[in-house]
Amino acid sequence: MKEFCGKIKLLIDERETYENESINKACEIIYSAMKENKVLQVFATGHSHMFAEELFYRAGGLVQVNPILEPFLMQHEGAVRSTKFERLTGIAKIIFDSINKKEKEPFIIVSNSGINAVPIEMAELARANGHPVIALTSMKTSTKATSRVSSNKKLYEVCDICIDNHAPYGDGVIESKYGMIGSSSTILNSYIAQKIVLGIICLYEKDGLTPPIYMSANLQGGDEHNKQLYDKYKDRVKPLC
Repeated sequence: MKEFCGKIKLLIDERETYENESINKACEIIYSAMKENKVLQVFATGHSHMFAEELFYRAGGLVQVNPILEPFLMQHEGAVRSTKFERLTGIAKIIFDSINKKEKEPFIIVSNSGINAVPIEMAELARANGHPVIALTSMKTSTKATSRVSSNKKLYEVCDICIDNHAPYGDGVIESKYGMIGSSSTILNSYIAQKIVLGIICLYEKDGLTPPIYMSANLQGGDEHNKQLYDKYKDRVKPLC
């Protein structure tokens, strides 16, 4: 346990050294859209979908976030099946066409490996339709793995900004007789999610504006505060209602 804590701290420090410029650029793109009452579209498959949930309807989080959560691409409705689905060509187009999106709204697309068809094709579709694409991936994994699309492209190659979470190849940070254990990507991704939120809030404050931020629904006045905010965006953020 002590080793795990130390390894995670090292990876966070590594991320702090190398990824702040990419995160700052992502924050600027997202903030520019939010100032125009647009929303951030967030898409992922598998365990990576937790990044979308970390940004969505979170105490201290921004209201203008639309998580694109497709149950058949998540584990709770069939883990093995979801793995097979995320490798299939053509699914991204069906999902993309169903999203309530506005011109030039930014997309964050998350895939630790960055090699499966659905996140790659989603990124390609978004860019082709004029949406800035921010990718969150593990370069240590993606550069060693083989792409599962015919073009041999990987997620980091089909985006405008790439944020590397610095998760190691295989995700685990501790070598054991069972293989690599102590998965890191969810912790690192959640840390990055909050860095993005804080970065956007700083940009609001720099311009003398009040960012639309949720309160905890468990605090007095939280429900009333949040309702005023989500009533404004409930037609744009699918999972709100």
